[in-house]
Amino acid sequence: MTIGERLLNLRKEKNLSQEELANILDVSRQTVSKWETDQSTPDFDKIVPLCNYFGITTDELLTGKENIIEANNDNRTKTFARNIAIAVCMYIMSLVAVIGFGAAGMGEIGVCVFFVIIALATALLVYNGITNSNKEKIQETKVEKEEKLVKEIVDTIGVIVYFIVSFLTMAWHLTWIIFLIVGLVNAIISLLYSLKDDKKEGKE
Repeated sequence: MTIGERLLNLRKEKNLSQEELANILDVSRQTVSKWETDQSTPDFDKIVPLCNYFGITTDELLTGKENIIEANNDNRTKTFARNIAIAVCMYIMSLVAVIGFGAAGMGEIGVCVFFVIIALATALLVYNGITNSNKEKIQETKVEKEEKLVKEIVDTIGVIVYFIVSFLTMAWHLTWIIFLIVGLVNAIISLLYSLKDDKKEGKE
């Protein structure tokens, strides 16, 4: 497929006339007609506006090849965020299960369900981390460094709170839940930074 044929298809997908597209690009209708019939090609200063308007890359316009790598990265990011969100919900449900079964006088079943859900949620996060680490190694961005620092602060605060509460209450059999809360907070932080990164890429 030629550049002209691609432009013709893109224009028809937008339900635009040649004159409407010409007005958008500040060229004549005859110029658009010549592009679409391959009598001429868009000038360099018109290629970027064309791509921006139709929401495609210059490679897609000039060669017809989609940016597969970029699409795959977007899919990975969405999958990463989705898995974290699922794990966060599972952690919350585990606490609900303990409370619910406990109120119904079935505390032992509640504890079993709690540990099963926790195991599944943790396995999901581990799988998420492994698949994410298998991506091509790139230099840490400012946002990634910020996320890492925030998590380290949360971990430190969690350990401090754990020891303070444990020594004050001597309820060591219960205070381990603090680490569960820390893990939940870190999962939420990862989700928020992932969404923040998605919005940033969308603006760019």
